Amino acid sequence: MRPKACARATVSARATVPNRTTVFIRASMFVRATVLTLAVLLAAVACVPAPDGPAGPVTARAPGVRASSAPAPTGLERAVLAAGDVPGYELSGAPAPDAEGVPRADRAACAPLAEVMGGAPDDRARATVSRGLGARLHPGLAVSASLSAYALPDARRLIARLTTALARCGTAFGTLLDGHRAAYQDVRAAPYAVRGEESVSWTATATGQGVPAPVHLVVVRRGATIVRFMAIDLSGRAPTTVAVPHDIADRQLDKLARTLGE
Repeated sequence: MRPKACARATVSARATVPNRTTVFIRASMFVRATVLTLAVLLAAVACVPAPDGPAGPVTARAPGVRASSAPAPTGLERAVLAAGDVPGYELSGAPAPDAEGVPRADRAACAPLAEVMGGAPDDRARATVSRGLGARLHPGLAVSASLSAYALPDARRLIARLTTALARCGTAFGTLLDGHRAAYQDVRAAPYAVRGEESVSWTATATGQGVPAPVHLVVVRRGATIVRFMAIDLSGRAPTTVAVPHDIADRQLDKLARTLGE
């Protein structure tokens, strides 16, 4: 059983990173400050090794979704990444207490970019399952992958909203969630080759408590399923950019196609 104290560990984001465990603790603390879901999902990795078997399912209900639609469909649970699917990463399926919620942008034009970093991509998601992955060979790299079930028109609408927001938002915006503020600078669309019917990708530099970290987000539509990938580099070392590893994105999308036939 995971010690409850792990989720509340206090580690300076400016501290030297001596080992992988410290990196994951920094990831969980930084994410609460930056309101970035991917590190919230990784909070459970901070104090435990990779699980021996498949991680349990995680369901994050979007605000406004009725309780009757909250349980994740069995297909999503089977399609999300499990332990051993991506060698070289430690996987967590357990959410932190604050894994749910919707970050609010300081400008309406940027709202979709902020909301997609919440517990679900937006309030039309019917169910979401998520996994966090920490890179064993790249200390400081944390990645999340999530699958969300949608009605097909709503899935298409989400991609369109994100594409429009990237064009209209500009290069910077701020977010607020549960009293925590974060700033995103150098927001830019970023080419990213990925298998899917539609996708949108962008990079930014996130700052929480004065500590900057590069982030990368990729949102893909496969049929009526929305797949989100988020990566953050907390090492504080060069390079100052980060990208979602293709081995994670490719294996998640391949598994989704095999499982759901999309």
